Amino acid sequence: MAEHEHEHEHVRVAVVGSGFGGLGAAVRLRREGITDFVILERAGSVGGTWRDNSYPGCACDVPSHLYSFSFAPNPDWPRSFSGQEHIRAYLEHVTDVFGLRPHLRFDSEVKRMVWDGERLRWDIETTSGNLSADVVVSATGPLSEPKLPDVPGLDTFPGKVFHSARWDHDYDLRGKRVAMIGTGASAIQIVPSIQPLVSRLTLFQRTPAWVLPRVDRPISGAERALHRTLPFTTKIRRGLLWGVRELQVQAFTKHPGELGLIERLAKSNMARAIKDPALRATLTPDYRIGCKRILLSSTYYPALAQPNVDVVGSGLSEVRGSTVVAADGTEAEVDAIVFGTGFRVTDMPIAERVVGADGKTLAEAWAGGMQALRGAAAAGFPNWMTVIGPNTGLGNSSMILMIESQLNYLADYLRQLDVLGVPPGPQGTGGGRVALDARPSAVRAWNHRVQERMKRTVWNTGGCTSWYLDASGRNTTIWPGTTAEFRRETRHVDLAEYAVLRAAPARPEPTRDNTEITA
Repeated sequence: MAEHEHEHEHVRVAVVGSGFGGLGAAVRLRREGITDFVILERAGSVGGTWRDNSYPGCACDVPSHLYSFSFAPNPDWPRSFSGQEHIRAYLEHVTDVFGLRPHLRFDSEVKRMVWDGERLRWDIETTSGNLSADVVVSATGPLSEPKLPDVPGLDTFPGKVFHSARWDHDYDLRGKRVAMIGTGASAIQIVPSIQPLVSRLTLFQRTPAWVLPRVDRPISGAERALHRTLPFTTKIRRGLLWGVRELQVQAFTKHPGELGLIERLAKSNMARAIKDPALRATLTPDYRIGCKRILLSSTYYPALAQPNVDVVGSGLSEVRGSTVVAADGTEAEVDAIVFGTGFRVTDMPIAERVVGADGKTLAEAWAGGMQALRGAAAAGFPNWMTVIGPNTGLGNSSMILMIESQLNYLADYLRQLDVLGVPPGPQGTGGGRVALDARPSAVRAWNHRVQERMKRTVWNTGGCTSWYLDASGRNTTIWPGTTAEFRRETRHVDLAEYAVLRAAPARPEPTRDNTEITA
């Protein structure tokens, strides 16, 4: 479609992003009978983080049959833990099977979206044109914007620099001296993949990670044939994987003291590969396992034990020409610097581009820390819902389970809008237009409950500083309970938690119906 054809377009729902969250939302809209929607995607293909992260060794640390939609089982996963290319192919497959391609708008980055309180709609400016929508579903994801540390002298480095999520496949690492910055989930996959290729690998480790063996194996042809022939066996497999993780979560959320056994497993995993006592001491964390994300790898420690690898137990502090300097003074001459330093998780970049009912951006509203009602709705931002919002992350299970719960909530939200108002006509005109705005008191009450439960979890008591915590040290990322609990909390929209906004034909501003409504 040409750009000018979008200029005055109005849709019922605009979905932002085409990763698991955005595609899942789109499928749910279609299943609810809603076809008047678009998916705005800044890139040229679907996939989200599984499109952007294509670094060597990139794979998922959640089992394949659990890291997929319940409504789109895949009997043909090739391994128990899938690689990036298979997950990306799966998302392309979902896009085709559920007929989402006509709704996709590629190369359409959202530059700004502003709430129009008179028309009760969102005016959206994108790089491919403008449109408006009754409802916005923000599915940009927490792992969409790479975070690069501000390192003095980095701009003087004559070699190659890139982030793990923006891997330069045209740059040949063979025979190069490489500095790997960070020891998170990406780094422990990259290190074993590039170690055999490079002449020297220097790993800058600010904080060591707990690493458990990755029990990965090919899924046999017989298993896959069974799953194809008897689809219920796929459900059973998924159910078992889910159940084990639901049982484990109690240790993380209620009884962190019980995690000692898991720490011993992690230490024995290290001891098998790392024989040097000094290196072992450098790699041993001083915080409770689970406080930071537990990593899975059977190849990371063996790679670190190789003669061409140096582990620096300190973060990168500055760059002097082609010399990288650690905080402890260690220096290394390198040809390339790879940053595995994570993403902007606790300050969603999209929040700077969303302007709510009172003219403030979502970033301004969240200046003291992100909070949203049931992880979805922010006060002052009517008819705007986020998928994978504040405190919906997981430390030990599949995010797809949380996404599907949020899609249940989205579906009921749209049903309530239908019940409360007459659907609008073309171009967003006419009808008994209505919007729902989360009450500040409801957002505060929900957030208080979440943070109270957070106090005894390993993420808050484990003695570490993780990417789960925001600038003020508050955990705005993780859900402090089971996925089943979250599903119960998001099954229905409680209208008592929302103010109902109605467009008044004779008045420029909508009236606010503050009557308490019980669902």
